[in-house]
Amino acid sequence: MGFTRTSAIRGTVATAALITTLSLMGCPGDQHAGQQMRADGRSAPASSPSSAAASPSPAVPAVPAGPPRVVPSVRSFAAHTGPGWRPARTARVVADPGGPLAAEARTLAGELGLTAAAPPARPGDLELLDRQGQPTEGYELSVRGGRAAITASDPAGAFYGGRTVLQAVRGAGGVPEGVLRDAPDRPQRGLNLDIARKFFSADWIEARLHEMADLKLNQLGLHFSDDQGFRIESQSHPEIVSPQHLTKAEVRRIVSLAGELHITVVPEIDSPGHLGAVINAHPDLQLKDAQGVAFRGAVDISRPEAARLVDDLMREYAPLFPGPYWHLGGDEYRALTVPDPEASFPVLAAAARRRYGPQARVQDLATGWLSDRAAVARSLGKRPKAWNDGFFRDGVAPVDKGIEVEYWTGKELGARDPGEYLAGGQTVVNLNDEYLYYVLGEPNDFRYPTGERIYREWSPAVLRGDRAVAAAASVTGPDRLPGGRLAVWCDRPDAQTPEQVAAGIRLPLAAVAQRLWDPRPPELGWADFTVLVGQVVRRG
Repeated sequence: MGFTRTSAIRGTVATAALITTLSLMGCPGDQHAGQQMRADGRSAPASSPSSAAASPSPAVPAVPAGPPRVVPSVRSFAAHTGPGWRPARTARVVADPGGPLAAEARTLAGELGLTAAAPPARPGDLELLDRQGQPTEGYELSVRGGRAAITASDPAGAFYGGRTVLQAVRGAGGVPEGVLRDAPDRPQRGLNLDIARKFFSADWIEARLHEMADLKLNQLGLHFSDDQGFRIESQSHPEIVSPQHLTKAEVRRIVSLAGELHITVVPEIDSPGHLGAVINAHPDLQLKDAQGVAFRGAVDISRPEAARLVDDLMREYAPLFPGPYWHLGGDEYRALTVPDPEASFPVLAAAARRRYGPQARVQDLATGWLSDRAAVARSLGKRPKAWNDGFFRDGVAPVDKGIEVEYWTGKELGARDPGEYLAGGQTVVNLNDEYLYYVLGEPNDFRYPTGERIYREWSPAVLRGDRAVAAAASVTGPDRLPGGRLAVWCDRPDAQTPEQVAAGIRLPLAAVAQRLWDPRPPELGWADFTVLVGQVVRRG
């Protein structure tokens, strides 16, 4: 699929800036009158005899030796002696036009200001090779004898190899001589964005996608339904949609760009709490206690109509989001935040006993709600996710352990240590609110996360508070703890402008990318890392 007009403009500007940078650095992309480039990237003598007589063109300097300075850092680099590779004016990006890496070659060529071409590769070219043997999303980047090659087993790996090339060119003019092998430590790496409480435009979201792609992040969580707003156009329930919203055409544009950048968009309709925008149009579904007091955002889960409405929306939106995940929410259901849910909500307690027997409690009815929505998600070809406070211990309703637990807090009523979920066989994704929650206005003792603290202290196993989970290494590896996301929540939507949010999350997002890609303690100090981000990571 093609880039949008806005993306194309951004790409043109970025390419122009890249070429300007290379020119200032004296790299072969400099287009001085009469200067030609040899295929090996060295300057050839000017064609004008008078110019040649006056002064021969200087040799292009070698790319600095050692691992390329990029974000996230590369996992392995073996240096060789040689000048490295620079994107000379005559260089091409070469790939089999009928192969799986053809689209990546076209994208990378456009970003480098080069031409995409079919094999065979010539000296000075950058070639993309599809070969089995590389890890998922991994790649090998080799530079020898004036040629560069990215070898990958999947398009994402080739794309990430291209990100390394782009950053190395921005920072040092090219890629050093040697062999680089790289792959992510964790398969889920990303950003979670609350567009329900604060509307963000499609252009703003697309800008974040470009920045995420530069950092090799691959997941955007989109929380588009909450008490303050429902932000995507709906045909099944148009009455719930907020005046400011994304059209389905805009969502398709976002999802299309995300796909080109190897980013999966994870939709979230949070239920049975956080449904205030839905309840505004359907007040009969609102949860009320024994005294008739209404609870904001919570639906009465004993009402089949509430389940049908949420399921209608899931079925409507599933085709809009072709990725493998669906987020069910499940957090902060108000009926379970009181000391005695059975006494406060006798209607829910009665429904729980009817479904699960005389020992059942309100929490069992909530467990059943989550399991039912998970079944709908699976019927739509999606793998379900839910927040950790949507799961309860000591209930009689069976817990669906196939739902990925997204662990965000240990502050909820009856808080459970994240190790319990891992010990119970569940997969856990890290959204630790101590480090990864960027909450607008900083309510409830939240503080904007600093990239430095994430960079120095956080790791995927630090799921709650500031300490790593006390669990065996076998359950904290990538299979059971597959990664995490920085989360933007808009509790006080006017506290920051979209531009301030973008600036505020830039370094925290880069720090998260570093810690999820490379499990080793970072080698660069924070000050140097900050400078590097400014040099090599594109601004959306």
